[in-house]
Amino acid sequence: MSEPTDLPAWKEELDAIVGARAHGQFNQLLPRLQNLDRRHPNVAEIAYQLAWTCDTLGRHEQAVAHYEKAVALGLPPNELSNALIGLGSTFRALGQLDRSAEVLRSGKLQFPDNREFDVFLALTLHAQGQHAAALALALETLVDTTEDPGLTAYGRSIRHALSKL
Repeated sequence: MSEPTDLPAWKEELDAIVGARAHGQFNQLLPRLQNLDRRHPNVAEIAYQLAWTCDTLGRHEQAVAHYEKAVALGLPPNELSNALIGLGSTFRALGQLDRSAEVLRSGKLQFPDNREFDVFLALTLHAQGQHAAALALALETLVDTTEDPGLTAYGRSIRHALSKL
């Protein structure tokens, strides 16, 4: 006989809402998430899913508050990494480029193995007009992470070109 799991009261409902997203009905899910958040206002995972949904609906200003709440409440590492990517990207979408770069650099420090921070930071640097830095970061990330035999064969040449940017 298996032992019962002690899941928090909100977990099953949140999982059902997140599962329903596969059908793309974000407008219908938003009120359900907002209601769940009102009933459980100090749950980082709910705030994060609310932020993600607001972002998907283009409600970036609302998303920022929920991302910040989720981060402040404390998320598990994988969700924290994703929330910081989301927050940095949302700041970029809002034109708050310095805040975007700050969040993404913070994420890079906290998660140095998560190279997606480099790509999103490159997008922000490009938006800031730092084109050479953006290109260098994007190409460096590509060379560091690719398994493409053609690119790996030219890795040294690409790195040399990067040093000239």
